[in-house]
Amino acid sequence: MRILYFTRDYTTHDRRFLDALAKTVHHVAYLRLERGGHQLEDRPLPPKVEMIPWAGGSQPADFWDGPQLLLDLKRVIREFKPDLIQSGPLQRSAFLVALSGFEPLVSMSWGYDLLRDVSRSFLWRWATRYTLRHSAALVGDCDTIRQKAISYGMDSERIITFPWGVDLRKFSPFSGSGGKKAPSLRDRLGWTEDIFVLLSTRGWEPIYGVDLIARSFAQVAHQYRELRLLMLGNGSQASQLKEIFLREGVLEKVHIAGQVSNADLPDYYKAADLYVSASHSDGTSISLLEAMACGKAVLVSDIPGNREWLTPGENGWWFRDGDIGSLIEALSEAVEERDRLPEMGHASRLLAEQRADWERNFPKLFKAYKIALQPI
Repeated sequence: MRILYFTRDYTTHDRRFLDALAKTVHHVAYLRLERGGHQLEDRPLPPKVEMIPWAGGSQPADFWDGPQLLLDLKRVIREFKPDLIQSGPLQRSAFLVALSGFEPLVSMSWGYDLLRDVSRSFLWRWATRYTLRHSAALVGDCDTIRQKAISYGMDSERIITFPWGVDLRKFSPFSGSGGKKAPSLRDRLGWTEDIFVLLSTRGWEPIYGVDLIARSFAQVAHQYRELRLLMLGNGSQASQLKEIFLREGVLEKVHIAGQVSNADLPDYYKAADLYVSASHSDGTSISLLEAMACGKAVLVSDIPGNREWLTPGENGWWFRDGDIGSLIEALSEAVEERDRLPEMGHASRLLAEQRADWERNFPKLFKAYKIALQPI
């Protein structure tokens, strides 16, 4: 089978799907809508994946690029002759495929398309409905996405839901990056066993609520002197976050690691006592699954996507989305109950093994292919 994988950009998630598809017997080609600079993957394409040159993929794409991109997409389809196109997000790449008239289209929701972008305007809602109406199947990573898609007209029988999951061998309580030996990250930072380390891995953008984490940490750190914050990522709120830490006098308790390679990520999870995310919108968060796979208790906002993975008191805590008082209360409770963290971390790992194994979950994609290839 000839599969055209058409996505917005080239992220770590795209790399995982392409790598898994490349290991099958199918001929896989890759098409990139734009180059935007958000969470990009630095590894090359898998060797067996064909990169298709076309009018897009070299710079950010906007509405006015649509006619040219659509015209060239039709050329790509004529020349590559795919048996199936897998494409997302819904209002961008998948929408172009729907406009081209190609069938069968397997649309893939990236979470933000149905949780955020769909509410931008009437045109975005129309594009969502149009794409779903012309999709032979839809792939989503949680029940929240499934219900959203149904509300916009997608046939429930043509939706395949599975969390994309993580590599449980790589993200594990028992391993670091590449099996490296000591010194550990905590050793390098001079953080002794009595230090309580919070880990934030989300991008520094308003949607991820990292400013809420910074402000709550600044208050709780004055009460618990052993508290430290390990912050990964970067983004538009960088100056705002550093200003908070400086103003509150806690900058020396924060280690800002910047963008960390995927290979080094397990070391950071291993160094933490508690994973924290204040994201205002998520499907199934991959970083949440990584933390759980590494045997960490978690503290997250009570948005629907997170509720599918957290049982308060069992594998962590949640707080009211956007409520700094609720987050401060939960942080304080976690520090006070730090003796329970190993037990909660064990529960996290067990749940990850049961539901978040990438190798077991990925084959469910072919259920969507099967649905798409069957005559309606």
